[in-house]
Amino acid sequence: MRVIAGTAKSLRLKTPEGMDTRPTTDRIKETLFNMLQPYLGGALFVDLFSGSGGIGIEALSRGARHAYFVESDKRALSCILDNLQFTHLADRATVLKTDVFSALYGIHEKEADIIFMDPPYDCGLERRTLSVLKELSWVTENTLIVMETSLQSDLSWTEELGFSVEKEKRYKTNCHLFCRKI
Repeated sequence: MRVIAGTAKSLRLKTPEGMDTRPTTDRIKETLFNMLQPYLGGALFVDLFSGSGGIGIEALSRGARHAYFVESDKRALSCILDNLQFTHLADRATVLKTDVFSALYGIHEKEADIIFMDPPYDCGLERRTLSVLKELSWVTENTLIVMETSLQSDLSWTEELGFSVEKEKRYKTNCHLFCRKI
């Protein structure tokens, strides 16, 4: 896994050993960031269920002002910290070493520009996370939320929770759903 573009372009990132994390492939990451690029300049980016931190690091490399990384797994946290140092992006990052639900209440910003979430597939964490995001003042109708899910995930409940779906991008193995608070 590598950084695709920006100030840290082509740098290889560490990933945790084992099957507990699913790093987003370079090809999917490139497609995702081609869609996100217009929103990244000076953005506050939140990377939930961060894994190795590859998504948040890509955002920083491409011009995000600051990124929050939220991860509870010790091996993944070690990778995030190493990757931030290696890419020289640590000064623009906040790493929260806790579960996502505790971390969300610990972020005190005026507004997040982009929230990316890639929870373990098919565990119901997408709905639970959106339920919390709906209540937070720093998540506004301007905040773009991107969920990475399995192709089998039923996300028909998104609008009933108060989010409008702007776009869905399907890949061979997973999809990205782009939504905003109504």
